[in-house]
Amino acid sequence: MTNRRTFLKNAGILAGGILISPALAQCGAEAKGRNIGLQLYSLRDQISEDVKGVIAKVKQAGYSTVETYGYSVKDKFWGLSPAAFDKLLSSNGLTSFSGHYGLDEYLVKGGNNDVLKTYIEAASAIGQTYITIPHVASHIVSDADGYKQVAEKLNNAAELCKYSKLRIAYHNHDFEFNKIGQDETGYDILLKETEPSMVDFELDLYWAIRAGIDPVALFSIHSGRFTMWHVKDMDKNNPKLNTEVGAGSIDFTKILAAEKASGLKQLFVEQENFSKDPFQSISQSYQYLHTK
Repeated sequence: MTNRRTFLKNAGILAGGILISPALAQCGAEAKGRNIGLQLYSLRDQISEDVKGVIAKVKQAGYSTVETYGYSVKDKFWGLSPAAFDKLLSSNGLTSFSGHYGLDEYLVKGGNNDVLKTYIEAASAIGQTYITIPHVASHIVSDADGYKQVAEKLNNAAELCKYSKLRIAYHNHDFEFNKIGQDETGYDILLKETEPSMVDFELDLYWAIRAGIDPVALFSIHSGRFTMWHVKDMDKNNPKLNTEVGAGSIDFTKILAAEKASGLKQLFVEQENFSKDPFQSISQSYQYLHTK
């Protein structure tokens, strides 16, 4: 994919005592045009204490882009204004392709358009392409009508976003795959009721698989709609836990082979729990994906 900001040159990699140039190092996923991003929620405990240090370490781990979360007018991006956060990313050779923005206030019937407008302003200021809905409160989607209402609001949000050259996407957990009635799930309704040319989906592979969904089959049925992925692996001993990508039970080789059918533009590593140092963990996940 073409990034929205020219990257600074990567630092050389010292391996086996030999300094390898960035050009020679690009032999894996990113050489194929698949940029590997990180959802910053993975480092939520660390970034709230030292946003500048965390961003520098994300770059050192190999990532080219980040996905933000938790922006608010009051707290901004971990205390940094959008302009200041954009400068921090740029100084580390990073971009931000997407952000998770809580939109429950907007998604309810008769919801507040102003909250969406503040997110559009923030996303535009840091060069993001997507405003992504990370989660919807259960009372909003308690039945089929609730999901249809959310779908309608997503279509409307997409109309508002396009004037700022932004797109809307929806990120899943597992509950969206619960049956609503006999024959369809909430996720089925969202896919059916949203406009394919305007509303995209960020498929969290872990949560889909935990719900019993085969992502490759989903790509085949709804080709091109899953422009972003959340990539985290499932612990072999406890499926309720995450582990480093490539170290768990999910067959990423099979899933990555279907990225064209998915419509993939950007994948993000995300890990919600750790059994080792988080920075070692995100580096391990990057290295696995970099070679695929």
